[in-house]
Amino acid sequence: MSAELTKARAQINKVGTFLKQAKPLPAVSALYEAVNAVLRTPLMKAEKEEFSRLINDAVLLLNGDRNLRKIYPLILEFSPGGEKELADTLVGVLTELQATAVEEAKDIIADMEQRITKGLAEGKLLIEEKRFDEARQVLEKLAKEFPNDADLRARIAELFISGDLYEEAFKYLDEAIELSPDQIHHYNRIGIVLRKLRKYDIAEKYFMRAVEFAKSDPNLYFNLGRVYLDWQRWDKAERASRLALRLSPAFIEAHKLLNFALKKQGKDPEPAPAG
Repeated sequence: MSAELTKARAQINKVGTFLKQAKPLPAVSALYEAVNAVLRTPLMKAEKEEFSRLINDAVLLLNGDRNLRKIYPLILEFSPGGEKELADTLVGVLTELQATAVEEAKDIIADMEQRITKGLAEGKLLIEEKRFDEARQVLEKLAKEFPNDADLRARIAELFISGDLYEEAFKYLDEAIELSPDQIHHYNRIGIVLRKLRKYDIAEKYFMRAVEFAKSDPNLYFNLGRVYLDWQRWDKAERASRLALRLSPAFIEAHKLLNFALKKQGKDPEPAPAG
C-alpha cells in the first residue's frame, strides 16, 4: 500500500476521534482529504473494498453526530464507487462548518471583551472607593482568566497607578513585559512606577532591556534620564539626555534635562536647539 493510502486510512480513523472531541470540522476535513487521496490513487480490488468499507463507516459516524446535524441537517450518502459525489458533498459541509466556526469565534471574542470590560469597570470602582483588597481580588481573578493577555495586564496596572498602588502596578506591568517584551510603552510605564517606588536600579535594568527593541527611540532615553535625575546620577542623566538629543535634536525636554544634569555637575549649560 502506498504512503498516500496509508495516510488516507489514518485520516479516516481520525473521524471518530474528532467527533468524540466534539470537533465536527476537523472530522469532515479528515474524511474529505482521505476521499480525495483515494480518488487520486489507482486501487487494487481488495483496496477498493477496504476503503469503501472504511469510508462508509466514517459517513455513518458523521450522520450520527448530533453536533454536525445541528449545523448540517442533511444525511450524507455514500455507495461504493461514489467517492467523487461524496467529495463534492463534503465541500458543501465544510463550507457550512467554516462559516459557523467564524460566527462562533466572533461570539467568543465578543463575550471575552464583555467580561474584560465588566471586570475592569468593577476594579476601577473599587479602587476609586478605596476598597483596595476587593479590587486586588477582582483584578487578579480577571488576569487569571486571560493568562496570555499582555494588554489586559497593562490596563490593570493603569488602574492601580490611578490609586497610587505602585507595587501592584509593577507586578502587572512586569507580567505584560514578559508576555510582550517588544512593547516599548510598557517599559515607559514601569519606569514611572519604579521611580515612584524609588527603585531606580530596577528601573534602569528595565530600560536597558527596552533598548534591545527600540534603540532609535529618543523618548526611551529621555525617560531613562528622568530615572537618573531622581536617582541623582547626574553623569548618567547627562549621557541619557545626549542620546535622546542625538536621535531628536529638537527635543526641548531632553535639552532641559541635559542642562539640569550639567548644572548639577558644575558644567556650563548648552544652548537650546534651533527652532
